[in-house]
Parts: sequence; C-alpha cells; structure tokens
Amino acid sequence: MNKPQSFFHLHLISDATGETLLAAGRAASAQYKDARAIEHIYPLIRTEKQLMKVFDDIEEEPGIVLYTVVDQHLAGIIDSRCASMGLPCVSVLEPVLSVFQSYLGAPAGRRVGAQHVLDAEYFRRIDALNFTMEHDDGQLPADMEQADVVLIGISRTSKTPTSIYLANRGIKTANIPIVLGVPVPDSLVKAEKPLVVGLIATAERISHVRQNRILGTTMAFDAQEYIDRASITEELAYARKICTKHNWPMIDVSRRSIEETAAAIVALRNKSR
Repeated sequence: MNKPQSFFHLHLISDATGETLLAAGRAASAQYKDARAIEHIYPLIRTEKQLMKVFDDIEEEPGIVLYTVVDQHLAGIIDSRCASMGLPCVSVLEPVLSVFQSYLGAPAGRRVGAQHVLDAEYFRRIDALNFTMEHDDGQLPADMEQADVVLIGISRTSKTPTSIYLANRGIKTANIPIVLGVPVPDSLVKAEKPLVVGLIATAERISHVRQNRILGTTMAFDAQEYIDRASITEELAYARKICTKHNWPMIDVSRRSIEETAAAIVALRNKSR
C-alpha cells in the first residue's frame, strides 16, 4: 500500500542565480518519492537586510534550508538563525570548497557569482543557443556542417528540449525530424563535422506524449494516425533503418530525462573525438 504523499518546505538561499542550489535540492528531493518539496528560492541575496527578509518568510513556513553564500559573515548569520529556529541548514558549496582548499593548498577567493562571468565561454554558449534556435525542427538544413551535434528522430522524441540543453553547454545543436518515407537532407549525410544521433523511444511512450500534445488543426492532419501505435512503430522502424544505414548511434529516450539524454550525447561526442 502506497503511503500518502507529504509536503515540506525547502528554502534555497543564494548570492547568485540559485541554479546550483536548485539542482542539488531537486536531486536530493527526488530520493523521497513520498515527500514533495515546496521550493522557495531566494536569489541574489548579498546583504544582511535582504537576508532578514528571507528569514521573515522562513519563519512563516519553516523547513530545510540550503544555501550557497560565499560571504562568511552572511553564512554565519544563516547558520545561527537556523540553529535558533531549530531548522536543518546546509551550506552546499562549503564542503566542496574545503576539499579544493585542502588539495590546492590555498583558500578560495570567495567571489560572488564567479561562475557567471561574461567570458569567452559565456559568449560561446550564447552563440550555440542562437545557432540551435535557428536550426530547430529542420530549419536551414544546408548549415549542417556548422553544427557540433545533429539530433534526428520522429515527432515527440525530445529533440528540441535536448538541443536547447546541449546549447546551454556551448554545443551547437541542430535537430531534424524524421518523417516516414522522406529521406534526410543530403547536406546531413555529407556533413563530416557533426555527431549525428538518432533519438528513439517506445511506441507506447510516444503515443502517450502525442495524445497530450496533438499538433495541428488542418484538414490534412490525421490525429488518430498520429497517435496510433502501429503507425508509430512503422515510423520508428524507418528511423532505425536510416540510422543503421549511415552508422549513426541511437539513444532510447523512453525512460531518460533530458539531462540524462544530453549526458549520453556528450559521452558519445567525447568518444567520437
């Protein structure tokens, strides 16, 4: 018998964007299937006055407190306030910084938002994102040689969200839909630079996703065929045939998150290099 789902408050205090905290908090929360976190995110907390307002909210809805604040004075306030309120409190970065300091033999510089510096790497990610948005869903197929990765697959195999995730890591990613009976662009077949990856899934999975995302209302659009599992199985077989013919690797995304799919693609890319 399944336990009823419970809820708890998760307070995330950051002196930057809070992305690191959010990822850590969600990774930990995911381990508890019967408990759901109600997230409270407080980004760009850099003064004591801002911090006091945060604790006004925490007093209203107490819960677990995670923080990434490099200013040790503010971090001390967070620790002491949580201790006085009897709340669990963890500095997510501090254990990692301690390991770095021990190994490198020097203390951290304690620079707020250091990971978000507008450097060459930042602009490389922006360039990749622009490229990816311009080459979504088969647009500008003649540019395939400029891509780092090209994702192909039938409708609803998570091509676009995976492309955007990779672009945020600085990887120029195009995606091209596979349509039954339609060959892939010749420019893709001839491209030598990009890693071409086919995304597939089970017919059941794709049918379920398509049922919730019926596209198009034109007279030529056949919704029933779009979600029919026999038709989807035929589409998948055609996609596999194309990938096999060109020796392009395939990834089954049926039970993978976007992050897991992207990680598998990055691993393939590193191996191909």
